[in-house]
Amino acid sequence: MLLEPAQLRLLALIERHRSLSAAATALGVTPAAVTQQVARAERDCGAALVRRGPRGATLTAAGALLAAHGQVIDQHTRQAAEDLAALLGELSLRLRIGAFQAAALHLLPPALTALRHRHPDADLSVVDITSERGMPAVAAGDLDLAVIASWDEPPAPPEHVRVHPLLTDPMVVVLPDDHPLAVAHPPDVALRLDQLRDEAWVTILAGHAARAQFDRAAAAAGFAPRVRFQTASYDVAQALVGTGIGVALVSRLALTDTPGTTHRQLTPHGLHRRLSAATRTDSSLTPLVAAFLRLLDDVARDATAGWPAG
Repeated sequence: MLLEPAQLRLLALIERHRSLSAAATALGVTPAAVTQQVARAERDCGAALVRRGPRGATLTAAGALLAAHGQVIDQHTRQAAEDLAALLGELSLRLRIGAFQAAALHLLPPALTALRHRHPDADLSVVDITSERGMPAVAAGDLDLAVIASWDEPPAPPEHVRVHPLLTDPMVVVLPDDHPLAVAHPPDVALRLDQLRDEAWVTILAGHAARAQFDRAAAAAGFAPRVRFQTASYDVAQALVGTGIGVALVSRLALTDTPGTTHRQLTPHGLHRRLSAATRTDSSLTPLVAAFLRLLDDVARDATAGWPAG
């Protein structure tokens, strides 16, 4: 019968300490337990392994041969413990974050600043990603946390990924500041989407979830939008509106106060995107994830504190 690694390691300890009781102390067991383990090892291999005498214990030739293998196991065991301790130390300071542009601009900076004050030794990295890539990157272990956006349907996390809601980001209409509707309606007066049925639109690219939400809302308001420009960026959309060539729906968080533009809330309320943070279900090895989530919640509350209700 093959000896177990623990039996080989025991023989290496006996050879090192030349005592069954000292080997027992090293293993954290009783001398009687070591005696039983030696007897079992001798039965398993069919040969005497340890000689007991008044000056302690020595190994037979067979025992010494096996102890050499036990020394290798012992070395690997110690190295594994040291490597694990080093890894856990690195993980305890590591935080790899992914976020889409608006979140990276408006949510991450204050949260990262607060985290660095509390954990100055933190090993932080941030990557600009699309929301569609966020949860797969967390699931694959490439990111510890991803800030993502979703429209209409809440995000469906893959296995071993958890979604933490952060805020609801309402859509607003951005108009040229000399637009008749902007002139006729003060900033605190909301517009209906059907009031914009005859406008030229700057929209998010077809195929994106934000564009699908807008198309459905326009259809429900009784019109097919006349799309003049398409872009993947709310910043670009607002810059184009500033030239006077059209209007756009933009999330409240992404508003930039672009020169030549103004914005109005929409009524009835309902068009919005959800901002969430995706993490591994078990983040116990990366404790900065929980700390950063708490900071993101604080920043999200501060960011939405002045937004109109609804």
